[in-house]
Amino acid sequence: MRYHQRTYRKQMRGEGLVSFQIRLKESDLFISVDEKSFQPELREIALSLLHRFRRELEVYLDVHPSFGESLRPLKVPVNAPRIVRMMAGAASRAGVGPMAAVAGAVAELVGRGLLRFVSEVIVENGGDIFMKTDKPRVVGIFAGTSRFSEKIGVKLDASNPYWGICTSSGTVGPSLSFGSADAAVVVSKMAALADAVATAAGNRVHSPEDIPETLRFGCGVRGIEGVVLIHGDTLGAMGNVELVPLE
Repeated sequence: MRYHQRTYRKQMRGEGLVSFQIRLKESDLFISVDEKSFQPELREIALSLLHRFRRELEVYLDVHPSFGESLRPLKVPVNAPRIVRMMAGAASRAGVGPMAAVAGAVAELVGRGLLRFVSEVIVENGGDIFMKTDKPRVVGIFAGTSRFSEKIGVKLDASNPYWGICTSSGTVGPSLSFGSADAAVVVSKMAALADAVATAAGNRVHSPEDIPETLRFGCGVRGIEGVVLIHGDTLGAMGNVELVPLE
């Protein structure tokens, strides 16, 4: 798989955070942790976690290739690896294939693993984010050539123990989408679920007229906090989501 540069990372700023990057095959994670908890060993710990979860998924895919190919939800055994069960559960709620949740699931599992060593963590995996924060943070929205791109962000407070905020696009990046939304942004307490629903929402938006019904769909999924949709010069938002201008 061709590597895609994450140029937006140059604009990422986090007060009181120390950041580092890890890569393994197609996975490219940008991780930020609180300064007080940071230690150089965290990079190797994060890489070990990433290797573990990727390996569990790869072994499962070798035996069950349909899990990686299906565009519809699939049932999995109760003894399947945690990442497989997480992806399958998120896909079932969203009505999409399990791989639609893979980036969010990886970010969430690596982030939860790191929380044994740190107080705050943000794991960004190709635009899909898992976050545990002790203070409000703003996540910017990149929406291709839309006039809203990099002009607005979603403000997340510290009221939830965890945040998942994921983005799907039919015009930006290599991810599979059957729609033409510039950005379908979904907020949840679970990154895997946010990832799957972002894909499902993005698939439904082919024109600005599709935005209202898609917002209702996304916010109707159990566990979703809010949805933001951008198509060209049209933006719609619904649910527990606060939009703020970027400086």
